[in-house]
Amino acid sequence: QVQLVESGGGLVQAGDSLRLSCVACGRSISAYTMGWFRQAPGTGREFAASITSSGDSTYYEDSVKGRFTLSRDDAKNTVYLQMNSLKPEDAAVYHCAAGGIRSIRATYDCWGQGTQVTVSS
Repeated sequence: QVQLVESGGGLVQAGDSLRLSCVACGRSISAYTMGWFRQAPGTGREFAASITSSGDSTYYEDSVKGRFTLSRDDAKNTVYLQMNSLKPEDAAVYHCAAGGIRSIRATYDCWGQGTQVTVSS
């Protein structure tokens, strides 16, 4: 079983950038689609971005397109979510996930504990 550990969250101002990292332990992620989901207080866990195992294709939720970039480094067993031009509505706990299909949350069977992103206006 893959264990996923996220880092890089924090408190920033609107317009700032953050880079989230997700390190996988216990098994290579090279064969997996990797995704990021986010959950704001009182809401469900929503899709943000995903990247195929080959890294050739990425998918983004409409509100983050053009601002977020997802990449992977399989040699480091790590995926990165670069978040630019952050908005207060981006504030949430961001969870890394492995082994799913694009944006379909139910297909991901391995999840990290999450990292908090807070954006002040």
